[in-house]
Amino acid sequence: MSAQPEPALLYSEEEEALRAAVRDLLTDRCDPAGVIARIESATAHDVSLWKALTDSMGLAGLLIPEELGGQGATHRETAVVLEELGRAVAPVPYLTSAVVATEALLSCAADDLLTELASGTTIAALAVGLHVAPGGTVPQARIEGGLLHGELTGIADAAAADVLLVPADDGGLYAVTAADVTVTHQVSLDLTRPLARVTLDGAPGRRLGDAGPAVRRALRTGAGLLASEQLGLADWLLTETVRYLKERKQFNRQVGGFQSLKHRLARLWLEVAGLRAAARNAADALATGADTDVAVAVAQAYAAQVAVRAAEEALQLHGGIGMTWEHPVHLYLKRAKADSIAYGTAGTHREALAGLADLRAP
Repeated sequence: MSAQPEPALLYSEEEEALRAAVRDLLTDRCDPAGVIARIESATAHDVSLWKALTDSMGLAGLLIPEELGGQGATHRETAVVLEELGRAVAPVPYLTSAVVATEALLSCAADDLLTELASGTTIAALAVGLHVAPGGTVPQARIEGGLLHGELTGIADAAAADVLLVPADDGGLYAVTAADVTVTHQVSLDLTRPLARVTLDGAPGRRLGDAGPAVRRALRTGAGLLASEQLGLADWLLTETVRYLKERKQFNRQVGGFQSLKHRLARLWLEVAGLRAAARNAADALATGADTDVAVAVAQAYAAQVAVRAAEEALQLHGGIGMTWEHPVHLYLKRAKADSIAYGTAGTHREALAGLADLRAP
């Protein structure tokens, strides 16, 4: 029996070049003040930023084969993009459309829709609640007279979608045009990734394939690459907190010079380094297919607590200014909290990991 290759956790030169390009774009087009202004407006999604990411850089088609108009890249490159989008808390439907919906369409070999997604002209959303874990119970629409009926809640980025991918009770996954459904905004903690209720009242749909394998593949990839977004959040929070504590002075000395704060930051740095390893391992496993279920479960069992703790530490260590609406730390705290239940909680993934390792509780 041949041994499996070691996971590649380091970034390649191409991945670092991609990171630099995405970060430059986000620095110019997605500053914290702009994000705060965006979530206070009637439209949470930044359409112009989405066009820049998709038209200028072709990032919507990273996972789509070149023959369908995509880039033919892997989950490793996609993970780098999500790290940078996480650092900026960018209000764009990249995870939901370019990753989750794309993976579902790849499972169904829906070439026409994949070509549209690769160009960035069409945004798709999988009509499964953001909280549903890989392998979890998936609410389904009813098929009556060849039309779709029902109500699906907690659908991330449904308001921005042109096409919804709807699981139905006949076992199929259907493509439904957004104009044929009613999308109602739901109150969500993270205003940069809005949730919605999708109501289908006799909506026509095109059957793409079997919903079971498509949804499992999509949710597993979403969970695995969500860890890279959480890494980006945590890394920005750590970096920004260290910078602030070097500049902030109390009692005529740098706040960062106090030993107790150094210990807290050192501990957080170690946790972020561990998250980077787990997130990179999940991305590499998704790209190579080696122990993918284990790698994704490990990443999500660990990622949420690190991202949330990084946000809580940043909020506390920024003192009074961190409590203000004008400071962006609240954006990161809300995204970290929302991500902690997205595609399954840490406890759900620990339970899955125990089953994979044959270590179930008695």
